[in-house]
Amino acid sequence: MNQFEEDVSMPLSPMADYFSSSVINVFVLGVMESEIPIDDSRVMPLLEDMFLPISRRFSSVLVVDKKGKKGWKEVHVNLKEHIKTPTFTTITPLKLYDEYLDQYMSKIAMEQLSLYKPLWEMHIIKYPTSNAAGTFIFKLHHALGDGYSFMTTLLSCVQNANNPSIPVKFPSRPSSVKSKSTTITKLKMLPQTVSMVCKSVFDFGWNVLKDSLIADDQTPIRSGRKDVGFRPMAISNVSLSLEAIKEVKHKLNVSVNDVLVGVIFLAIQLYMGAMNHKSSKAKATALVLLNTRKIRAYKPVKEMLHTNEAPWGNRFHFMHVPIPKLSDARSLNPLEFVSEANKSITRKRNSLAEVPLTDLLLRLVNQINGPEAAAKHVFKTLNNTSLSISHMVGPVDQVALVNHPIKGIYFMTVGLSQSITVTITSYVGCIRVGFGVEKEFIDERQLKSSFETSLEMMLEAARNVATKN
Repeated sequence: MNQFEEDVSMPLSPMADYFSSSVINVFVLGVMESEIPIDDSRVMPLLEDMFLPISRRFSSVLVVDKKGKKGWKEVHVNLKEHIKTPTFTTITPLKLYDEYLDQYMSKIAMEQLSLYKPLWEMHIIKYPTSNAAGTFIFKLHHALGDGYSFMTTLLSCVQNANNPSIPVKFPSRPSSVKSKSTTITKLKMLPQTVSMVCKSVFDFGWNVLKDSLIADDQTPIRSGRKDVGFRPMAISNVSLSLEAIKEVKHKLNVSVNDVLVGVIFLAIQLYMGAMNHKSSKAKATALVLLNTRKIRAYKPVKEMLHTNEAPWGNRFHFMHVPIPKLSDARSLNPLEFVSEANKSITRKRNSLAEVPLTDLLLRLVNQINGPEAAAKHVFKTLNNTSLSISHMVGPVDQVALVNHPIKGIYFMTVGLSQSITVTITSYVGCIRVGFGVEKEFIDERQLKSSFETSLEMMLEAARNVATKN
């Protein structure tokens, strides 16, 4: 990192500071699958004319001033240094390069970006796989922004695949469901308010203990290694129909995210049971990422840079959600996993502990002991739990990147100090669930098989229940 600048014109946000520390170094891999072979001659104009102008951070390096504060300093960008086009070993003409792509993604996931250049790269894979004729991979340091910021960046760089003259449709998020009891008096609401405060105090106390002292049990999904965020990672993904998930959503009157988290929780329990029968009774916790912006619908980049409602940067927090154990009752009715996920996430989302109090605690640690101490607190939060789950809503219509129609989109967060990272991305009626797992510890084939079994169990159970009103 460039040291001892006179002043820092663009200081880092607290979370960006934590994610670029000595204990945590987090990146995001954004994958876009092209329907046609890639013409890389169009990439340079894309990056120069569309990508770089989106944010000054894409043209800046991390620096530290004389007081030890990190920030961004704009520099000249040599785009050729940021574009990587690998060469794979030639194989038989009709064979696809899926395995080579998986190995390459695992390789770049562990490579550190040079701190003397802006913290991003674009990798162009000009080899066919079972999913695409070619693949674009963006590697971005998490200090640059979060998934919301990066998805907005993507939407600013693409065009409508069917008609480029039509603006790309920004995904909208449904507004919160209003309470049916619109005439409740303040007096009747008082017990609910008191109950929420009590639960928030309990949640906050539990979160502090969980973050600092109480770690999840070591299980087939948690190695407990302190250096797991810097160990080799295997990356894979599965595709599923959004309509199939919505079928369960409508039956239970929950969100798509609740259904997917429920499917993941059941899959985790099936996996642990398959690897070690006793481990299915162990304590395990997931960190579900929460976007803390006032408006969750995507905004154009120009609006993001001039608004407090949906600003650029890292605006998220972790919700501690216990993974339900696989009891006999839940084996008979797997939909209980969705109901439990819905209850836990709803409570955590409405709790004062998850965002205001936790944010206050991190800020106090930062102010008293410095950003490195706060980063260590975030590290413990991750390392003491078993997995993280993040969900991004992608474009609703097919898009094209420099005239390359995009067949599929997914992402993966790498560098978190956990043995499993799960990401969810929706795009044009399809959902991609990505798995980033610690190599030589997690059996990725068994994990994917457990997920597919969980999904089948969930869909079958949903067909046998009446729709809730």
